[in-house]
Amino acid sequence: MTASNPSLTLPAPLVLADHPALDLLNTKMMVEGQTRDLLSDDEGAARWLEQIGFGSSTELPGAVNGRLVGELRALRDCIENLIAARCENRSADPAALNAFLRQAVPQLVWEQPGQPLLDRFREADAANRRMSQLAFAAAELLAEGDFNLVRKCESSECSLMFYDRTKSHKRRWCSMALCGNRHKVAEFRKRRQGVVN
Repeated sequence: MTASNPSLTLPAPLVLADHPALDLLNTKMMVEGQTRDLLSDDEGAARWLEQIGFGSSTELPGAVNGRLVGELRALRDCIENLIAARCENRSADPAALNAFLRQAVPQLVWEQPGQPLLDRFREADAANRRMSQLAFAAAELLAEGDFNLVRKCESSECSLMFYDRTKSHKRRWCSMALCGNRHKVAEFRKRRQGVVN
């Protein structure tokens, strides 16, 4: 619920961007013409991290008192600024993102006989590990991603972004089931009204 409209129930964050950093940006979205934050508490933030494949929400028992949602929002804000700069082909300061990247460091783990493992995000605190993983995904996108394929949904009523991994690279909508379908219905109504008039 929101203070401005007590009857408004916010949707769960959508995972449709084909990239975890863009899915994080999409946790702020347009609802009834206003930008709304879909990350409201630590429990929801933990569920969202699980939804995007960053471990089980039950592994985050320390996610209390708003710490997890606060850090996730801070990470989202710095990624949003860097993505905007990259899309506009201008430079930006990556210090805030680098701070998240420094929370976990790669370490060689050799706990059993045989081949050791490289744990790229070795960190005792599960929340910090997930923040580092998400920050790393954003850093990879910023440094190595094809920004011709990073797009905003073409619907004027939608703020969601996505990485166009379609074969033809002609994806226009955040989701065909959402904005794509709304566009089809609107176009059908326009054609129908043109025939009736």
